[in-house]
Amino acid sequence: MTDSADRVLIIAEVGVNHNGDMALAKKIVDAIATTDVDVIKFQTAVPELLMSVSTPKAEYQKATTGEAQSAIEMIAELQFTADQFIELKAYVESVGKVFLSTAFDHLSLAFLSDIGLRLFKIPSGEITNLPYLRDVARRADDIILSTGMSQLSEVDAALSAIVSEGFPRERITVLQCNTAYPSPISDTNLRAMVNMGRTLEVMYGYSDHTEGISASVAAVALGARVIEKHVTTDRNLPGPDQHASMEPADFALLVSTIREIEQALGSPDKRVSESERINIPIARRGLYAARDIAAGSVISEDDLVALRPEAEVSPMAFDVVVGATTSRSFDRHEAISLSGLVVANDASSA
Repeated sequence: MTDSADRVLIIAEVGVNHNGDMALAKKIVDAIATTDVDVIKFQTAVPELLMSVSTPKAEYQKATTGEAQSAIEMIAELQFTADQFIELKAYVESVGKVFLSTAFDHLSLAFLSDIGLRLFKIPSGEITNLPYLRDVARRADDIILSTGMSQLSEVDAALSAIVSEGFPRERITVLQCNTAYPSPISDTNLRAMVNMGRTLEVMYGYSDHTEGISASVAAVALGARVIEKHVTTDRNLPGPDQHASMEPADFALLVSTIREIEQALGSPDKRVSESERINIPIARRGLYAARDIAAGSVISEDDLVALRPEAEVSPMAFDVVVGATTSRSFDRHEAISLSGLVVANDASSA
């Protein structure tokens, strides 16, 4: 999904924070376009294919949008037309980012597929929707599966449904997610993210609904390959998800911190870095004469001291040097040299 195996895919989830206003949608895009985010994501739905007219609002939606309007009316007001989504896709791509939108029904899946999307994000609420899972598997090149409100067995069943359509498991990323807006930090459960990836043999990541950046930062340190975070220009704007979203300055901090962590994680190989190599001679020790040593002396432990800087003979050769005979004298604090010793065993490893 990204050009580098070491790069975390960062998704800015605008969702419906545009409130059905194209100007606001573009304003949000502009506000985060200067960050090193990879994907800017929205939501696409045909309301009557998503919910019945009697579907109640979630409690957080009631708290943020009131109860006078029904859930289906709220969703309808937050949707763009097909032409508007095409315009928005072009705008996102014009600022050098990948356009993505989560489809909440089969018609929306078909539309997004028709306009060129090959990466599909399955929202948490669809994890038990078998026909939907199959439809995504038949259209996608890469799949991101959110797992809010689910148990491991349900995630496993969803993956099995996708893979049974011939979709390669290695192109699926599961996201740990807690479906609450905002989500309590105590319900983050990042260990479950790691466990899902290892147990189900898929890449893993994190969809972050908490306030702040700490949960996403920790997820990256634990190996998350994808991070998703809701964004808005102003958390005080009307709308169901604004209060659980991040404003541009904080989002920029999140992105830059993740990019720093990518560099800090580095390689699993323990090796000497170029930046520290110059300090080896100064920081490491060599074997030196602890006092004046006459030629022909048998070196004892008390004749030796390990001092900086690094010298010809390493302190790791201490046992080799003790008991050797000097072929010349050594002054106090003079570095011990192999040419001045006669040793019983080969000291070339020193």
